[in-house]
Order: sequence, then C-alpha cells, then structure tokens
Amino acid sequence: MRLEGHVVNAGTAEGEALVSSMPLSFLGDVDGTTGIVTADGHDLRGESIEGRVLVFPHGKGSTVGSYVIYRLAKNGKAPAAIINMECETIIACGAVMSGIPCVDKVDTRMIKTGDRVKVSNGVIEVE
Repeated sequence: MRLEGHVVNAGTAEGEALVSSMPLSFLGDVDGTTGIVTADGHDLRGESIEGRVLVFPHGKGSTVGSYVIYRLAKNGKAPAAIINMECETIIACGAVMSGIPCVDKVDTRMIKTGDRVKVSNGVIEVE
C-alpha cells in the first residue's frame, strides 16, 4: 500500500511500525534514556520506540518534549521515523532537531503495528 502525506521533516527511513490510536507526549509518556513508553493507561505502555516507525494521531504536552526526542536521538533510542495525522509543533521541532523523518496528514488507521514501513519524503510504503 502507498500513502502520501505532508513532509514535516524530509528524509528516508524504514522499519517496523509501532502504532497507537492515542496521542503521545514525549515528556512523561516516554523514557528519554531507554525509549520505552511508560505512561499508565497508554496502549503502547512497555513498548520500545527505538528504530521503529512510530505512528500516532498527534502529540500532546510540554515543549520540553522536543528535547526528549533530541535526547532519544543522541542516545540511539529514537524512532526511525514519525507519522501523524496532525503533527503539532512539539513533535515537528523534535523531529527537525533530531533529523528524524516526519510526515503528517496521513490516515494512520491504515497502518498496523508490525507492518514494514518505508518513509521517503512524504511517501509511505506499507508492506
């Protein structure tokens, strides 16, 4: 399947999809050292985002979340790419600072956890 979205941060990456139907805050929901989702009640709790194509509707929370994304990248624990329905400023800033390909304006319900996903400058290929 091929999807097209809006480029938030250009780049090419691929990996296994990790999909959530819930918004995600990088400050408080994700451990900045390990890349493990720690938020109580979140559908990704206990999952590692490291090296995966992280798919979620939109971010939430503090502007410090951008720096958590950057910290994850510096620790080698960041997602390979980020796909959102609506990428808000905190996620966009973190992706740009960290060099993580990021795309939005995508119907994220079309992607399932475990799918093999390639992101390349707004084009998403799902296997």
